[in-house]
Amino acid sequence: MTEAAALTSPMIVAEDVRKRFGSNEVLKGVSLRMAKGEVIAVIGPSGSGKSTFLRCLNHLETIDSGRIDIEGDTLVANDAQGQARYVTDAEVRRICARMGMVFQHFNLFPHLTVLENILAAPLTVKGMKRNEILPKAEELLRKVGLLDKRDAYPSRLSGGQKQRVAIARALAMEPDIMLFDEPTSALDPELTGEVLRTIRQLADEHMTMLVVTHEMGFAREVATRVAFMDGGELIESRPAAAFFAQPEHPRTRAFLESML
Repeated sequence: MTEAAALTSPMIVAEDVRKRFGSNEVLKGVSLRMAKGEVIAVIGPSGSGKSTFLRCLNHLETIDSGRIDIEGDTLVANDAQGQARYVTDAEVRRICARMGMVFQHFNLFPHLTVLENILAAPLTVKGMKRNEILPKAEELLRKVGLLDKRDAYPSRLSGGQKQRVAIARALAMEPDIMLFDEPTSALDPELTGEVLRTIRQLADEHMTMLVVTHEMGFAREVATRVAFMDGGELIESRPAAAFFAQPEHPRTRAFLESML
């Protein structure tokens, strides 16, 4: 890929993505394109397929049909029979390494300190030396306001602190894209703000982010675009200001009236 093409090509292209769990079709032909530096908030009622779509993008779930390209490289596409065929396992790992993922429930290693949680993946997955990654890990802890907790264990942290450590851990792998799966849904309301401030800071630094969230204020203020999903379909995707001011689809309007 030429430098010019790299600057203009989308970071994520999903086309007609379909996914079933048994007889339940949870994604019914979802398509989305995402540009570099965009922050897309994916909203919608529970069970609409938001988290499943996110997990399909980085191969935590496999799709039945459709196409997913990450930074111009194809992760999966349909074969001649219309069935999804993935690239080799090595290529899947290489492509998915460009994405960092932050989950609802932190998934920190309880037996490791905060600092060791951040060091773990660069040491084991990237094979980096400890002295290479240590300054970066400390800087990430400073960024999320938790350098003073570097030697603490997760059990000694609040939920908001755990989630900020999880964000720092994902950033330690230097991803080009960050995926957030309802990062505040497991938090008490008073702890939500500190996590959203961290994500807002990443947005200010032009990190490309796809955020599944129920936080309408965050979606309105921070997202460049909002995508609304319902019943396994992507119903509407528009710039955030226009989305909230003049939603086009009746299902979108009904959802926003129930949430705002």
